[in-house]
Amino acid sequence: METHNSKYKWYLLCLILITNIVILAMPSMALSVLSNEIAQELNLNVVQIGVLWGIGSLPAIFTSLFGGSLGDKFGPKKMMLVSTLLVGLLGAIRGLSPDYGFLLVSVVLVGAFMPFVFLNGLKTIGQWFPNSQLGLANGFVTMAMALGFFLGSILSASILSPWLGGWRNVFVFYGLIGAILCIPWFFTRSAPIPKSSTGQSVSMGKSIQHVFKMKNIWLIGLVMFCMAGAIQGVMGYLPLYLRGNGWEGLRADSALSAYNLVSMVFVLPLALMSDRMGSRKKIMVIAGIMTVLGFSLLSIAKGNWVWVFVLLSGFMRDGFMAMLFTSVIETDGIGHVYAGTAMGIINGIGGIGMSVEPALGNSLAAYWAGAPFVFWAGSALIATVLVILLQKNRKVVVEITEMEIIMA
Repeated sequence: METHNSKYKWYLLCLILITNIVILAMPSMALSVLSNEIAQELNLNVVQIGVLWGIGSLPAIFTSLFGGSLGDKFGPKKMMLVSTLLVGLLGAIRGLSPDYGFLLVSVVLVGAFMPFVFLNGLKTIGQWFPNSQLGLANGFVTMAMALGFFLGSILSASILSPWLGGWRNVFVFYGLIGAILCIPWFFTRSAPIPKSSTGQSVSMGKSIQHVFKMKNIWLIGLVMFCMAGAIQGVMGYLPLYLRGNGWEGLRADSALSAYNLVSMVFVLPLALMSDRMGSRKKIMVIAGIMTVLGFSLLSIAKGNWVWVFVLLSGFMRDGFMAMLFTSVIETDGIGHVYAGTAMGIINGIGGIGMSVEPALGNSLAAYWAGAPFVFWAGSALIATVLVILLQKNRKVVVEITEMEIIMA
Protein backbone atom coordinates (compact mmCIF):
# COMPACT_ATOMS: atom_id res chain seq x y z
CA MET A 1 0.00 0.00 0.00
CA GLU A 2 1.33 3.43 -0.94
CA THR A 3 0.67 4.97 2.47
CA HIS A 4 2.71 2.35 4.29
CA ASN A 5 5.76 2.82 2.07
CA SER A 6 5.72 6.61 2.04
CA LYS A 7 8.40 8.55 3.92
CA TYR A 8 5.86 11.35 4.29
CA LYS A 9 4.23 9.45 7.16
CA TRP A 10 7.23 10.25 9.38
CA TYR A 11 6.79 13.97 8.74
CA LEU A 12 3.13 13.66 9.70
CA LEU A 13 4.08 11.74 12.83
CA CYS A 14 6.51 14.51 13.84
CA LEU A 15 3.80 17.14 13.28
CA ILE A 16 1.38 15.11 15.40
CA LEU A 17 3.97 14.86 18.18
CA ILE A 18 4.63 18.62 18.18
CA THR A 19 0.90 19.34 18.11
CA ASN A 20 0.20 17.08 21.07
CA ILE A 21 3.07 18.52 23.09
CA VAL A 22 2.21 22.19 22.53
CA ILE A 23 -1.60 22.09 22.40
CA LEU A 24 -2.52 19.20 24.70
CA ALA A 25 0.20 18.18 27.14
CA MET A 26 2.07 21.30 28.25
CA PRO A 27 -1.02 23.50 28.87
CA SER A 28 -2.78 20.64 30.68
CA MET A 29 0.11 20.12 33.07
CA ALA A 30 0.45 23.87 33.53
CA LEU A 31 -3.03 23.87 35.06
CA SER A 32 -1.80 21.40 37.68
CA VAL A 33 1.45 23.09 38.73
CA LEU A 34 -0.08 26.58 38.54
CA SER A 35 -3.05 25.51 40.69
CA ASN A 36 -1.48 26.88 43.87
CA GLU A 37 -0.94 30.28 42.23
CA ILE A 38 -4.45 30.24 40.79
CA ALA A 39 -5.94 29.22 44.15
CA GLN A 40 -4.23 32.08 45.95
CA GLU A 41 -5.42 34.72 43.48
CA LEU A 42 -9.00 33.42 43.17
CA ASN A 43 -9.28 32.20 46.80
CA LEU A 44 -10.01 28.53 45.97
CA ASN A 45 -10.00 25.45 48.23
CA VAL A 46 -8.61 21.99 47.40
CA VAL A 47 -11.98 20.63 46.22
CA GLN A 48 -12.49 23.58 43.86
CA ILE A 49 -9.02 22.96 42.47
CA GLY A 50 -9.93 19.29 41.98
CA VAL A 51 -13.07 20.33 40.09
CA LEU A 52 -11.05 22.73 37.94
CA TRP A 53 -8.50 20.02 37.17
CA GLY A 54 -11.09 17.40 36.26
CA ILE A 55 -13.86 19.41 34.60
CA GLY A 56 -11.90 19.89 31.37
CA SER A 57 -12.48 16.20 30.66
CA LEU A 58 -16.25 16.48 31.14
CA PRO A 59 -17.17 17.76 27.65
CA ALA A 60 -14.99 15.03 26.14
CA ILE A 61 -17.71 12.61 27.18
CA PHE A 62 -19.89 14.11 24.45
CA THR A 63 -17.49 15.65 21.95
CA SER A 64 -15.12 12.69 21.63
CA LEU A 65 -17.68 10.70 19.68
CA PHE A 66 -18.30 13.58 17.28
CA GLY A 67 -14.60 14.35 16.95
CA GLY A 68 -13.82 10.78 15.99
CA SER A 69 -16.84 10.34 13.71
CA LEU A 70 -16.24 13.64 11.91
CA GLY A 71 -12.66 12.52 11.31
CA ASP A 72 -13.98 9.29 9.77
CA LYS A 73 -16.42 11.28 7.63
CA PHE A 74 -14.39 14.27 6.44
CA GLY A 75 -10.83 13.10 7.01
CA PRO A 76 -8.44 13.92 9.85
CA LYS A 77 -6.61 16.70 8.00
CA LYS A 78 -9.62 19.04 7.97
CA MET A 79 -10.38 18.25 11.59
CA MET A 80 -6.79 18.90 12.70
CA LEU A 81 -6.74 22.23 10.86
CA VAL A 82 -9.89 23.53 12.56
CA SER A 83 -9.35 22.01 15.99
CA THR A 84 -5.75 23.21 16.45
CA LEU A 85 -6.89 26.78 15.80
CA LEU A 86 -9.89 26.52 18.15
CA VAL A 87 -8.03 24.82 21.00
CA GLY A 88 -5.20 27.32 20.77
CA LEU A 89 -7.44 30.40 20.87
CA LEU A 90 -9.75 29.00 23.55
CA GLY A 91 -6.73 27.99 25.60
CA ALA A 92 -5.47 31.56 25.51
CA ILE A 93 -8.84 32.79 26.83
CA ARG A 94 -8.19 30.95 30.11
CA GLY A 95 -5.63 33.59 30.94
CA LEU A 96 -8.30 36.31 30.69
CA SER A 97 -10.56 34.77 33.36
CA PRO A 98 -11.71 37.40 35.93
CA ASP A 99 -13.09 34.82 38.38
CA TYR A 100 -13.48 31.11 39.14
CA GLY A 101 -16.70 30.71 37.17
CA PHE A 102 -15.26 32.18 33.97
CA LEU A 103 -12.16 30.03 34.36
CA LEU A 104 -14.31 26.90 34.70
CA VAL A 105 -16.23 27.75 31.53
CA SER A 106 -13.05 28.43 29.56
CA VAL A 107 -11.52 25.15 30.74
CA VAL A 108 -14.67 23.31 29.66
CA LEU A 109 -14.56 24.93 26.20
CA VAL A 110 -10.94 23.93 25.71
CA GLY A 111 -11.71 20.42 26.88
CA ALA A 112 -14.55 20.16 24.38
CA PHE A 113 -12.22 20.45 21.39
CA MET A 114 -9.06 18.78 22.72
CA PRO A 115 -10.35 15.29 21.77
CA PHE A 116 -10.68 16.47 18.17
CA VAL A 117 -6.92 17.05 18.08
CA PHE A 118 -5.90 13.86 19.85
CA LEU A 119 -8.29 11.46 18.13
CA ASN A 120 -7.66 12.69 14.60
CA GLY A 121 -3.93 12.52 15.21
CA LEU A 122 -4.36 8.85 16.08
CA LYS A 123 -6.57 8.31 13.03
CA THR A 124 -3.88 9.86 10.84
CA ILE A 125 -1.41 7.33 12.23
CA GLY A 126 -3.88 4.53 11.52
CA GLN A 127 -4.13 5.67 7.89
CA TRP A 128 -0.42 6.00 7.20
CA PHE A 129 1.23 3.25 9.27
CA PRO A 130 0.96 -0.54 8.81
CA ASN A 131 -0.02 -2.80 11.72
CA SER A 132 3.60 -3.84 12.19
CA GLN A 133 4.50 -0.22 13.06
CA LEU A 134 1.36 0.84 14.93
CA GLY A 135 2.80 0.05 18.35
CA LEU A 136 5.92 2.08 17.59
CA ALA A 137 3.96 5.03 16.15
CA ASN A 138 1.55 5.14 19.09
CA GLY A 139 4.54 4.77 21.38
CA PHE A 140 5.95 7.97 19.90
CA VAL A 141 2.60 9.69 20.49
CA THR A 142 2.45 8.74 24.15
CA MET A 143 6.14 9.57 24.56
CA ALA A 144 5.44 13.03 23.16
CA MET A 145 2.56 13.47 25.59
CA ALA A 146 4.85 12.44 28.45
CA LEU A 147 7.50 14.89 27.23
CA GLY A 148 4.88 17.62 27.11
CA PHE A 149 3.70 16.75 30.61
CA PHE A 150 7.31 16.85 31.80
CA LEU A 151 8.07 20.19 30.17
CA GLY A 152 4.78 21.69 31.28
CA SER A 153 5.29 20.63 34.90
CA ILE A 154 8.91 21.75 35.14
CA LEU A 155 8.63 25.02 33.17
CA SER A 156 5.15 26.48 33.69
CA ALA A 157 5.24 27.50 37.36
CA SER A 158 8.97 27.80 38.03
CA ILE A 159 10.15 29.51 34.83
CA LEU A 160 7.37 30.71 32.54
CA SER A 161 5.13 32.24 35.21
CA PRO A 162 7.87 34.50 36.68
CA TRP A 163 9.17 35.31 33.20
CA LEU A 164 5.79 36.14 31.65
CA GLY A 165 4.30 37.82 34.71
CA GLY A 166 1.91 35.25 36.19
CA TRP A 167 -0.28 32.25 35.41
CA ARG A 168 -2.60 34.20 33.11
CA ASN A 169 0.11 35.06 30.61
CA VAL A 170 1.34 31.46 30.66
CA PHE A 171 -1.99 30.27 29.25
CA VAL A 172 -2.05 33.07 26.68
CA PHE A 173 1.49 32.11 25.64
CA TYR A 174 0.62 28.44 25.18
CA GLY A 175 -2.61 29.24 23.39
CA LEU A 176 -1.16 31.54 20.76
CA ILE A 177 1.67 29.14 19.93
CA GLY A 178 -0.84 26.31 19.63
CA ALA A 179 -3.07 28.28 17.27
CA ILE A 180 -0.14 28.88 14.91
CA LEU A 181 0.13 25.12 14.38
CA CYS A 182 -2.94 25.23 12.14
CA ILE A 183 -0.63 26.64 9.44
CA PRO A 184 1.51 23.50 8.87
CA TRP A 185 -1.64 21.36 9.08
CA PHE A 186 -3.15 23.41 6.25
CA PHE A 187 -0.32 22.33 3.94
CA THR A 188 -0.36 18.61 4.78
CA ARG A 189 -1.42 15.95 2.30
CA SER A 190 -4.40 13.69 2.86
CA ALA A 191 -3.73 9.97 2.98
CA PRO A 192 -3.83 8.27 -0.45
CA ILE A 193 -6.92 6.11 -0.97
CA PRO A 194 -6.16 2.44 -0.24
CA LYS A 195 -6.32 0.31 -3.38
CA SER A 196 -8.96 -1.96 -1.87
CA SER A 197 -11.19 0.98 -0.97
CA THR A 198 -13.86 2.72 -3.00
CA GLY A 199 -12.55 6.09 -1.88
CA GLN A 200 -15.88 6.98 -0.29
CA SER A 201 -16.41 7.51 3.40
CA VAL A 202 -18.79 5.74 5.71
CA SER A 203 -21.64 7.84 7.10
CA MET A 204 -21.45 8.94 10.73
CA GLY A 205 -24.60 6.99 11.57
CA LYS A 206 -23.24 3.77 10.10
CA SER A 207 -19.87 4.24 11.83
CA ILE A 208 -21.47 4.78 15.23
CA GLN A 209 -23.90 1.89 14.74
CA HIS A 210 -21.07 -0.43 13.70
CA VAL A 211 -18.75 0.45 16.58
CA PHE A 212 -21.51 0.40 19.21
CA LYS A 213 -21.90 -3.34 18.58
CA MET A 214 -18.28 -4.11 19.47
CA LYS A 215 -18.11 -5.48 23.02
CA ASN A 216 -14.34 -5.17 23.16
CA ILE A 217 -14.57 -1.42 22.51
CA TRP A 218 -16.82 -0.93 25.51
CA LEU A 219 -14.47 -3.01 27.65
CA ILE A 220 -11.50 -0.92 26.53
CA GLY A 221 -13.58 2.16 27.34
CA LEU A 222 -14.05 0.94 30.92
CA VAL A 223 -10.29 0.36 31.18
CA MET A 224 -9.80 3.93 29.99
CA PHE A 225 -12.35 5.19 32.53
CA CYS A 226 -10.56 3.63 35.48
CA MET A 227 -6.92 4.11 34.50
CA ALA A 228 -7.15 7.57 32.92
CA GLY A 229 -9.28 8.80 35.82
CA ALA A 230 -6.74 7.52 38.34
CA ILE A 231 -3.77 9.03 36.49
CA GLN A 232 -5.56 12.36 36.06
CA GLY A 233 -6.35 12.45 39.76
CA VAL A 234 -2.78 11.71 40.85
CA MET A 235 -1.20 14.26 38.50
CA GLY A 236 -3.48 16.99 39.80
CA TYR A 237 -3.19 16.13 43.49
CA LEU A 238 0.49 15.20 43.84
CA PRO A 239 1.95 18.75 43.81
CA LEU A 240 -0.69 19.96 46.30
CA TYR A 241 -0.11 16.93 48.53
CA LEU A 242 3.65 17.40 48.63
CA ARG A 243 3.38 21.13 49.26
CA GLY A 244 1.02 20.34 52.13
CA ASN A 245 3.70 18.03 53.55
CA GLY A 246 6.22 20.86 53.59
CA TRP A 247 7.92 20.41 50.22
CA GLU A 248 8.93 23.68 48.59
CA GLY A 249 7.30 24.48 45.25
CA LEU A 250 10.06 23.52 42.81
CA ARG A 251 10.73 20.22 44.58
CA ALA A 252 7.02 19.33 44.56
CA ASP A 253 6.75 20.14 40.86
CA SER A 254 9.91 18.10 40.22
CA ALA A 255 8.23 14.99 41.65
CA LEU A 256 5.46 15.35 39.09
CA SER A 257 8.07 15.97 36.40
CA ALA A 258 9.88 12.78 37.41
CA TYR A 259 6.60 10.87 37.12
CA ASN A 260 6.22 12.08 33.54
CA LEU A 261 9.90 11.75 32.64
CA VAL A 262 10.31 8.09 33.61
CA SER A 263 7.20 7.25 31.61
CA MET A 264 8.53 9.08 28.58
CA VAL A 265 11.91 7.32 28.70
CA PHE A 266 10.49 3.80 28.69
CA VAL A 267 7.46 4.09 26.43
CA LEU A 268 9.30 3.42 23.15
CA PRO A 269 11.13 0.29 24.37
CA LEU A 270 7.80 -1.04 25.62
CA ALA A 271 6.11 -0.24 22.30
CA LEU A 272 8.85 -2.01 20.33
CA MET A 273 8.64 -4.98 22.68
CA SER A 274 4.90 -5.24 22.13
CA ASP A 275 5.32 -5.17 18.34
CA ARG A 276 7.83 -8.02 18.54
CA MET A 277 5.86 -10.03 21.09
CA GLY A 278 2.60 -9.51 19.22
CA SER A 279 0.88 -9.08 22.60
CA ARG A 280 -0.34 -5.79 24.06
CA LYS A 281 -2.22 -7.38 26.95
CA LYS A 282 0.80 -8.77 28.84
CA ILE A 283 2.50 -5.38 28.94
CA MET A 284 -0.71 -3.64 30.03
CA VAL A 285 -1.23 -6.10 32.90
CA ILE A 286 2.32 -5.62 34.19
CA ALA A 287 1.97 -1.84 33.84
CA GLY A 288 -1.32 -1.91 35.72
CA ILE A 289 0.16 -3.85 38.63
CA MET A 290 3.07 -1.42 38.94
CA THR A 291 0.67 1.53 38.86
CA VAL A 292 -1.49 0.04 41.61
CA LEU A 293 1.54 -0.58 43.83
CA GLY A 294 2.99 2.88 43.21
CA PHE A 295 -0.24 4.75 43.92
CA SER A 296 -0.95 2.69 47.04
CA LEU A 297 2.49 3.21 48.54
CA LEU A 298 2.46 6.94 47.81
CA SER A 299 -0.27 7.25 50.44
CA ILE A 300 2.20 6.35 53.21
CA ALA A 301 5.53 7.35 51.65
CA LYS A 302 7.81 9.81 53.45
CA GLY A 303 10.96 11.60 52.40
CA ASN A 304 12.94 10.06 49.55
CA TRP A 305 10.58 7.09 49.38
CA VAL A 306 8.16 9.42 47.59
CA TRP A 307 10.55 9.52 44.64
CA VAL A 308 10.77 5.71 44.57
CA PHE A 309 7.02 5.20 44.40
CA VAL A 310 6.50 8.07 41.95
CA LEU A 311 8.95 6.37 39.59
CA LEU A 312 7.36 2.96 40.18
CA SER A 313 3.89 4.19 39.28
CA GLY A 314 5.10 6.18 36.28
CA PHE A 315 7.51 3.62 34.81
CA MET A 316 4.99 1.99 32.46
CA ARG A 317 2.19 4.58 32.49
CA ASP A 318 2.50 5.75 28.91
CA GLY A 319 3.44 2.27 27.76
CA PHE A 320 0.05 1.18 29.06
CA MET A 321 -1.73 3.94 27.15
CA ALA A 322 0.20 3.29 23.94
CA MET A 323 -0.81 -0.37 24.04
CA LEU A 324 -4.42 0.56 24.80
CA PHE A 325 -4.66 2.92 21.81
CA THR A 326 -3.04 0.36 19.54
CA SER A 327 -5.46 -2.32 20.74
CA VAL A 328 -8.35 -0.15 19.55
CA ILE A 329 -7.11 0.03 15.96
CA GLU A 330 -6.26 -3.69 16.01
CA THR A 331 -9.68 -4.70 17.33
CA ASP A 332 -11.47 -7.00 14.92
CA GLY A 333 -13.88 -4.97 12.80
CA ILE A 334 -12.30 -1.56 13.54
CA GLY A 335 -9.10 -0.93 11.55
CA HIS A 336 -8.33 2.59 10.31
CA VAL A 337 -11.82 3.04 8.80
CA TYR A 338 -13.68 3.09 12.12
CA ALA A 339 -10.72 4.11 14.29
CA GLY A 340 -11.94 7.68 14.80
CA THR A 341 -15.39 6.64 15.96
CA ALA A 342 -14.00 3.89 18.21
CA MET A 343 -11.44 6.22 19.74
CA GLY A 344 -14.18 8.78 20.26
CA ILE A 345 -16.33 6.36 22.24
CA ILE A 346 -13.38 5.25 24.35
CA ASN A 347 -12.16 8.78 24.92
CA GLY A 348 -15.66 9.84 25.92
CA ILE A 349 -15.91 7.06 28.52
CA GLY A 350 -12.43 7.95 29.71
CA GLY A 351 -13.51 11.58 29.97
CA ILE A 352 -16.12 10.60 32.55
CA GLY A 353 -13.43 9.06 34.73
CA MET A 354 -11.10 12.01 34.25
CA SER A 355 -13.89 14.40 35.21
CA VAL A 356 -15.19 12.54 38.26
CA GLU A 357 -12.16 10.92 39.87
CA PRO A 358 -9.98 14.01 40.59
CA ALA A 359 -12.69 15.83 42.55
CA LEU A 360 -13.90 12.65 44.24
CA GLY A 361 -10.39 11.64 45.24
CA ASN A 362 -9.50 15.15 46.45
CA SER A 363 -12.60 15.19 48.65
CA LEU A 364 -11.22 12.21 50.59
CA ALA A 365 -8.24 14.31 51.69
CA ALA A 366 -10.49 15.80 54.39
CA TYR A 367 -10.29 12.45 56.22
CA TRP A 368 -6.66 11.58 55.49
CA ALA A 369 -4.17 13.23 53.15
CA GLY A 370 -3.10 9.86 51.69
CA ALA A 371 -6.65 8.60 51.09
CA PRO A 372 -6.92 9.95 47.52
CA PHE A 373 -3.97 7.80 46.45
CA VAL A 374 -5.64 4.68 47.86
CA PHE A 375 -8.82 5.53 45.96
CA TRP A 376 -6.94 5.97 42.67
CA ALA A 377 -4.97 2.77 43.28
CA GLY A 378 -8.27 0.92 43.55
CA SER A 379 -9.41 2.41 40.27
CA ALA A 380 -6.17 1.32 38.57
CA LEU A 381 -6.66 -2.18 39.99
CA ILE A 382 -10.10 -2.44 38.38
CA ALA A 383 -8.56 -1.33 35.05
CA THR A 384 -5.94 -4.06 35.32
CA VAL A 385 -8.56 -6.74 35.93
CA LEU A 386 -10.56 -5.51 32.93
CA VAL A 387 -7.47 -5.74 30.71
CA ILE A 388 -7.24 -9.45 31.51
CA LEU A 389 -10.80 -9.85 30.19
CA LEU A 390 -10.06 -8.22 26.81
CA GLN A 391 -10.49 -10.51 23.81
CA LYS A 392 -7.50 -11.36 21.68
CA ASN A 393 -7.50 -9.53 18.34
CA ARG A 394 -6.67 -11.06 14.97
CA LYS A 395 -5.33 -7.73 13.66
CA VAL A 396 -7.79 -7.62 10.77
CA VAL A 397 -7.62 -4.41 8.71
CA VAL A 398 -11.12 -3.16 7.87
CA GLU A 399 -11.74 -1.72 4.41
CA ILE A 400 -14.85 -0.05 3.02
CA THR A 401 -16.63 -2.10 0.41
CA GLU A 402 -19.11 -0.92 -2.19
CA MET A 403 -21.86 -2.84 -0.42
CA GLU A 404 -21.16 -0.93 2.81
CA ILE A 405 -21.46 2.38 0.96
CA ILE A 406 -24.76 1.35 -0.57
CA MET A 407 -26.11 0.18 2.81
CA ALA A 408 -25.03 3.47 4.41
